[in-house]
Amino acid sequence: MKRVVFSIAVLLIFCIEVGSQPVVQMPATFDVVKENIAHGKIDTISYSSKTVGTSRRALIYTPPGYSKKKKYPVLYLLHGIGGDEKEWLNGGHPQVILDNLYADNKIEPMIVVMPNGRAMKDDRATGNIMAQDKVQAFATFEKDLLNDLIPYIEKNFPVVKDRESRAIAGLSMGGGQSLNFGLGNLDKFAWVGGFSSAPNTKTPEQLVPNPEEARKKLKLLWISCGASDNLITFSKRTHDYLAKNNVPHIYYIEPGVHDFKVWKNGLYMFSQLIFKPVDTSTFSKYPVVGAPASSNIRSAQYPQILADHRVIFRVRAPEAQKVQIDLGRKYDMVKDTGGYWLVTTDSIGEGFHYYSLLIDGVAVADPSSEAFYGMGRMASGIEIPFAGGNYYAMRNVPHGDIRIKKYFSTVTNSWRQFYIYAPPGYDVNTNDKYPVLYILHGGGEDERGWAMQGKTDNILDNLIADKKAKPMLVVMMDGNLSGGGMAGFGESVLKRFEDELKSVVIPFVEKNYRTETDAKSRALAGLSLGGLQTLYAGIRNTNMFSYLGVFSSGWFANQPAMSNPQYAFMKDNAAAINNNLKSLWIAMGGKDDIAYNNCKAMMAKFDEMGIKYTYSEYPGGHTWPVWRNNLYNFAQVLFK
Repeated sequence: MKRVVFSIAVLLIFCIEVGSQPVVQMPATFDVVKENIAHGKIDTISYSSKTVGTSRRALIYTPPGYSKKKKYPVLYLLHGIGGDEKEWLNGGHPQVILDNLYADNKIEPMIVVMPNGRAMKDDRATGNIMAQDKVQAFATFEKDLLNDLIPYIEKNFPVVKDRESRAIAGLSMGGGQSLNFGLGNLDKFAWVGGFSSAPNTKTPEQLVPNPEEARKKLKLLWISCGASDNLITFSKRTHDYLAKNNVPHIYYIEPGVHDFKVWKNGLYMFSQLIFKPVDTSTFSKYPVVGAPASSNIRSAQYPQILADHRVIFRVRAPEAQKVQIDLGRKYDMVKDTGGYWLVTTDSIGEGFHYYSLLIDGVAVADPSSEAFYGMGRMASGIEIPFAGGNYYAMRNVPHGDIRIKKYFSTVTNSWRQFYIYAPPGYDVNTNDKYPVLYILHGGGEDERGWAMQGKTDNILDNLIADKKAKPMLVVMMDGNLSGGGMAGFGESVLKRFEDELKSVVIPFVEKNYRTETDAKSRALAGLSLGGLQTLYAGIRNTNMFSYLGVFSSGWFANQPAMSNPQYAFMKDNAAAINNNLKSLWIAMGGKDDIAYNNCKAMMAKFDEMGIKYTYSEYPGGHTWPVWRNNLYNFAQVLFK
């Protein structure tokens, strides 16, 4: 008997209508004054600030043809940490950009207010601009803006006084303010823009604690940054969170650094989108020049991931004759005059992937990537983000930790080690005992696989915080007892693993950690080769395990000498297996999984014998994105 559960990856995909186009980048001369067009006006205003306890100044731009008989929407445009109300005027010439846009009928008539975002009595950008009181003044400006400046503008200028007629945007520190204040006051602002937002930007969970409300109230959320800006991580983390929570927004990454070239273009593009009907079908069309992969080593700019999940690789090897990237498919790289080799791949699937550099035929790790043990050696890895990956993202929840424990094995007569995940509160709740999941890696990997590539700690932390899984210990042991991989693989190797698990690892864990020690509190799971180990040791010891998870695995259909004895054992013990196991959970990565046919043949045998199991399928082949999802779903079944 079987119960079939299909898990489908949910990706955030915006529909793209024929003919709908995004706003394009600012032409090179668009910030040059044109004499033959109408011009707006820049004035200085003073307003009384009860928040600060003094009179404060701001600049105000009124559009060409401004009339007190009309009512206008308002854009509040904020400066950076080293600027004041004149920074945009001196560095960005916003009146020139806006005048030219009006002349081309590309923007709605609007008033633009440029305040001093440093809300303190001496608000000059002098001395140590990073002093604590000056940094705090940027946060204080929220009260000054809402309680003093906006009321002044709405009393003294002909403006529309509803949220849909207010926008806020800014550069750097002002970009962080715009995101903080705009998203924190959705009853006041419907249009929010952050250009190269700085570290003052609140965490995404603080910015948008209620994604549903943001989806309903936001007309436009714009996030842009230069691809080579060291502050891009603050924009990217916000974008990643918004994408995972299906909050429509524009994420625009352009060539550039932390300067006015990027910020002027941000104003040029953002101003054309506000105070008019919004076409969300264009949002996915905005180009992302490339953001460094999260799997890069610190400060490495390449590999870079594009919006459509193509990847730009770059490596310096001036003496090499041929360089390739091997991602399962090999891509030839092209050398430039500086000795750098570059290539842009096709779109790469979600999640984690191993890759190698092939330099004149020799496979080596990319020096710009973190290294991972896989494929029987240290290799590079790249993490491709996707909207459905929130379950393994680092979230603001209580965190457990992964520990390394060494032990002496009487089976191998050597020192070995395993990784163990301890859930949040393990060291505090010292009277509590925990169930244990023993989880196994695949061929060519070791105990580090589930800890690093698998993101076991993030998955369990999030599940436990959401009360979808019981707090548990997870033991990630080294299943290599024959030199690693499939070399010399046979039943004798499986038997040796069984001995290691039963006579060494489980007793050691239960002696050194606070565990429940009955079968209903133990689970065993593994991927690929680890799935075969689970099938062998788990099925033969259902008096020790109540839960078995088999990911991307199955007895080899073309090796009856190995598989037939396993089926014979199961047939003879079918009743005990069904009675003892609360769940035999089998998962595959769809038809692209190299173990798919073996697994299908094995399940047909199970059906013949009446072995009960649950089948789950998550498309993605024989890869870590599939196995992360398998753990996410299997963990929710355990110990309940």
